[in-house]
Amino acid sequence: MSNSVYRVTEVIGTSSESWAVAASNAVETAAKSIRDLRVAEATRFDVTIEDGKVKEYRVRLGISFKYEGSD
Repeated sequence: MSNSVYRVTEVIGTSSESWAVAASNAVETAAKSIRDLRVAEATRFDVTIEDGKVKEYRVRLGISFKYEGSD
């Protein structure tokens, strides 16, 4: 069995709809430039407020991806 090494990088997704959509936006955008995404862990949720109402949902994700070997 081969060993694997993963890196975790932080991304923040935003949405005017929900935290779930914000997370999807972050993952889909990261997937355009990072291959082999494995897991995303939501580490922080917050909202921006304007005129006493929620304007935008934001979620911070720790996204892991596998380092490619030279096998």
